[in-house]
Amino acid sequence: MFYVGIDLAWGEKQRTGLAVLDADGHLVHLSSVHTDEEIGDALAPYVEGPCVVGIDAPLIVTNPTGSREAEQALNRDFHRFEAGAHPSNTGKPEFAGGLTRGARICRQLRLDMDPRSGRERRAIEVYPHPATIVLFNLAKTLKYKDKRGRALDSLRAELLRLMDHLERIVPPDPTWRALRAQVEAATRKSELGRAEDQVDAVVCAYVALMADRWPKRLTTYGSFEQGYIVTPTLLDTHGAIQQAVAEYAERQPQLVAVAAEYVEQVTGLLDEAGINYLSVAGRAKSVDSFAAKAARTVDGLPAYSDPLREIGDQVGVRVITYVRADVSAVADVLGAQFDVLDDRDLGNETASEGRFGYASRHLQVAREDGQVAQVQVRTVLQHAWAEFEHDIRYKGSVPTEHARDFDRRFTLAAGLLELADQEFTTIRERLRGAAVGEVDAAAEGVSPRELAAYLAGQYADAEWSRPDHYAWIAGLLPELGLTTLAALGDVLADVDAGEIVARMDYRYPPGAVRRLDDALLSAYGDRYVDLPGNAHRRPLLAVRLEKMRG
Repeated sequence: MFYVGIDLAWGEKQRTGLAVLDADGHLVHLSSVHTDEEIGDALAPYVEGPCVVGIDAPLIVTNPTGSREAEQALNRDFHRFEAGAHPSNTGKPEFAGGLTRGARICRQLRLDMDPRSGRERRAIEVYPHPATIVLFNLAKTLKYKDKRGRALDSLRAELLRLMDHLERIVPPDPTWRALRAQVEAATRKSELGRAEDQVDAVVCAYVALMADRWPKRLTTYGSFEQGYIVTPTLLDTHGAIQQAVAEYAERQPQLVAVAAEYVEQVTGLLDEAGINYLSVAGRAKSVDSFAAKAARTVDGLPAYSDPLREIGDQVGVRVITYVRADVSAVADVLGAQFDVLDDRDLGNETASEGRFGYASRHLQVAREDGQVAQVQVRTVLQHAWAEFEHDIRYKGSVPTEHARDFDRRFTLAAGLLELADQEFTTIRERLRGAAVGEVDAAAEGVSPRELAAYLAGQYADAEWSRPDHYAWIAGLLPELGLTTLAALGDVLADVDAGEIVARMDYRYPPGAVRRLDDALLSAYGDRYVDLPGNAHRRPLLAVRLEKMRG
C-alpha cells in the first residue's frame, strides 16, 4: 500500500510536487515535475497496486460561477484560521469544459475519485492549509507562500516551521534532508517555491494515509456530484488548545520565577542533607515548547484535551548525581519535603521489559502553595546517554536504512553505561573507609583537599561530599579558631558522634561534610550558629541544634 500526495499545479507550466509514503508512513519518493506525462512516469511504481492518492487541486467542478458548496462549507470552519479555499467554477479557463486537470490525472492513473469509494486504488481531493491547522494545532496558517510584502527570510522561516512539524509525523529520509538543506540555503524566492510544492505534497500524502487508516477522523465537505474536499476534522479541542497556549503565554513569566525558586529550594535541601551531586538546574517550559506538546496527536487524535492541567513539566528541575545510589537518596529528600504526586523510575520500567535504554527517576512534586514541578533525577552517565539519544532522534538525523543498527548501538551504549554506573558505585563503596594518605595535622591552615582526606578517615561510613562543600566548611574553621587539623581533631574527640547520629535520625546516608557540620554544631552550639559564614542558614541551624539538644 502506498499513500501518494500530489500538489497539482492548475497548468503544466508551473511545478507540481509529488510525495509518496509507504505502508509504514515512511517517505519513499519526493520530486517536482511539470507535465502530466512526468507525473505518470514518476508515480508509476506506486500506483500499480493498492494506493490512496491525495490531490491538492479541484477534481470536480460543476458550478458556472462563484465557489463550490465544498469551498463555502470549508471556509465557514477554517476562515478564522486564514485557511479558506479559493473559489473554483467552470467560468475559469482552468476548469472550462468540466474536465479538470485533477480529474485528468485520476483518469490517467486509473484512480476512482469518489470519496465514498472503498476501492483499493482511489484518489481524493485534499487541501494542505486546513490540514496543517488541524494536524499541528496552528492558530493561523503558516505564511510560506510568496505574496506581495513577504520577505525571503520570513518565507524561509515559515516553510522551515512547517517542515519541523511534518518531521514529527513523517520520518525524514535523505531526499527530505536534502530538500531542507536547499530551503536553508535558498537565496531566491523561486528556490523556496520549488521546495514548497514538495512539502505540500507530503501533507497531501499524509491526509491520504489518514483516509485509509482513520477515515472517521476526516470530514468531507461537499459531494462527489458537485465537488468535494477531504480534510482532517476540526475538533472542538482545537480551540481549547489554542486558548490554553494563550493562557500559558500569560503565566509563563511567573513560572520562570517559580522554576528559579524550585532550583534554590532543591539545592538547599540537598546541601543540607549532605548529598553529593553534580548539578541542579531548572527551567519553565517555553511557550513554543508548550504549544508543540499541546499539539501532539496519538493516532490522529489530540494527546491532551486539557493541556494546562495535563502537561506536568511546565516547571522542570533536573538533578544530576554521580552514582545511582545517590538518585534514591535525592528522591528520599524530595519525598520528605514535598508532596509527591507521582514517582516513576523509568530505568526500572525499562529493565522490567528486559531491555536497556532510557533511565531516569521522574518525580511530580508540589509545594505547599500547590505549584507543581517535574523533577528528573539521573546519574551523569544516564544524563549523557539521554541527551545524546534525544538530540539524534529529535533532529531526525537517523537515516531510515540505518535505524535498526542505530537502535542496536544505542541499546549497547545504554548497557555499557549501566555497567559503568555499577562500577563507579563499587569503586566508591570500596574507597569508603579505605586508608587515606597521611596529612600533616600540625600544619597551619587546612586546605579542602587535606580536609577531605582527613574526614574520609574520621567518618569512614559517610558518603562523599561535593568538592565545593569541602572548600566551604574549610573556610568556616578559621572563624572558630581552628587553623590545623590537630586542633580540629581535639574538638571532634570530645563529640559523641554516635549520639549525634541517633538524635538526628538521618533519613539518608549523610556526606562527610554534613557529619562534620553537625559535629561542630554540637560542639559550639549557638556560637556556631552565629558565625558570619553561617548567616544565610541560621534558622535552619537553629532547628537542627534544638533537635540535637532534645
